[in-house]
Amino acid sequence: MQCKDKFLIQSTKLVATSTDMDEIPPNTSIRWGPRTFALSVVRGCRRAAGVAMGASGTLISIYPEDLTFLFELDKPCYCNLKVVNNSEHHVAFKVKTTSPRKYFVRPNASIIQPWDSCTITITLQAQKEYPPDMQCKDKFLIQSTKVAASTDMDEIPPNTFNKEVDKVIEEMKLKVVYTVPSGSSDDSGITSLGSRSFKLGSDDLTMLKNASIEEIQTIQRLKDERDTTLQQNQQMQRELDVIRRRRSRKSDAGFSLTFAAFAGLIGVLIGLLMSLIFPPPQAAA
Repeated sequence: MQCKDKFLIQSTKLVATSTDMDEIPPNTSIRWGPRTFALSVVRGCRRAAGVAMGASGTLISIYPEDLTFLFELDKPCYCNLKVVNNSEHHVAFKVKTTSPRKYFVRPNASIIQPWDSCTITITLQAQKEYPPDMQCKDKFLIQSTKVAASTDMDEIPPNTFNKEVDKVIEEMKLKVVYTVPSGSSDDSGITSLGSRSFKLGSDDLTMLKNASIEEIQTIQRLKDERDTTLQQNQQMQRELDVIRRRRSRKSDAGFSLTFAAFAGLIGVLIGLLMSLIFPPPQAAA
């Protein structure tokens, strides 16, 4: 994890009245402008983070590279996925899975602004039984492609991810990993050898220490569930905001049409009233 890359920042005096900040003369001996330098630093840092923490592509990076769920019977499990835009373009992404009925993904499609990121919450529905050997064969596929800056985040065109000749679509695959909470046991018989040996025989001091560890683990699990619930509430709040914006757009359009019809009706009534008050003069015989 050692990096030998270096940056060089040059500075020199400029004439205050004749030098444009966005158009520095080429003979000023400044290789990089401030904006190019900043983008290069961000690009280098994010590429390094992508190699160290998760899967990285040309357009996006994903953290973590595996979806790890803390598996518990009859309880939903959650996992957060962070998608980072590594480019200077607007990037649209879409999440697909081999088991769509088992997982709830929000948002399953969205647009990330340049150098920005987005958090995806994936929920594993409550399961009635453990999978064989706690192995999961489910997989996720995340597609990404460049889109225009004017593309609406809430209404991505359906043909955005169609594979065409002049379109580049990146695909990244993620596997699902199940883990069992440490110190947990249930009626189905999934217990560790350490807990079994503890039940067979130990002194009172060891029992007391083990009980305190279980309490700490229970508190930690409750804190994790609380944090997950808060994240779910925030995600639902964002979805409600999106729905409200869509309704407001539709209501604005309906109001304009109703207002036009109402104004037209008033115009017709005023015309009839004026014709009754001021009848046209009759032609002389």
